[in-house]
Amino acid sequence: MKIAIIGATGFVGTALVNEFAHRGHRATAISRNPKDDAPHGITYVKADVFDTANLAEVLKGHDTVISAYNPGWDNPEIYDDYLKGARSIQQAVIKAGVDRFIVIGGAGSLYVSSDLQLVDTPKFPEEYKQGALAVRDYLNVLKKQKDLDWVFFSPAIEMHKGIATGRTGKYRLGFDSPVFDDQHRNTLSVEDLAFIIADETETPRFRRQRFTAGY
Repeated sequence: MKIAIIGATGFVGTALVNEFAHRGHRATAISRNPKDDAPHGITYVKADVFDTANLAEVLKGHDTVISAYNPGWDNPEIYDDYLKGARSIQQAVIKAGVDRFIVIGGAGSLYVSSDLQLVDTPKFPEEYKQGALAVRDYLNVLKKQKDLDWVFFSPAIEMHKGIATGRTGKYRLGFDSPVFDDQHRNTLSVEDLAFIIADETETPRFRRQRFTAGY
């Protein structure tokens, strides 16, 4: 299986690269600033997600494209840049003739009640709101896409560098609502996010829908 990972040097992308290398897959790790040293089976490639035609050339010949694209939480244009980049990636995947497309989104669009999404709650952090709104709006764009076997993954509400559970390979899956534990917390390590995405890549369970996970 040949996999392309977009945003491969970011927080999530790095974990994905490590997981696929651990499983012995070949992967193209795509980034604006690729690393010099690559794990076995990984090839780093420099590409700009806004250059749709060039990105499509890079993606040709892959079985699955995984997008962990994030223009940066401190980017003042994060809303517009995320939507522009996400749409460009989607078009590049189609142009490249790759059928399977996995998008790592955010937790903001998860429903915390029947008609309320997390991003719309009063306590949602303001510094993440524009990015979360962009990802939510892109999910609605993706839902209209009929030409791809796409899937959208929402990480847990608590998934950051402080979640130090590491790679356990144990998780519970959900769909549009957070997977809470007995303490009503929704947590997941970035290593287990990568484990879940690798599982989904190897054995697809979800098609043209969103899913999520937690411990």
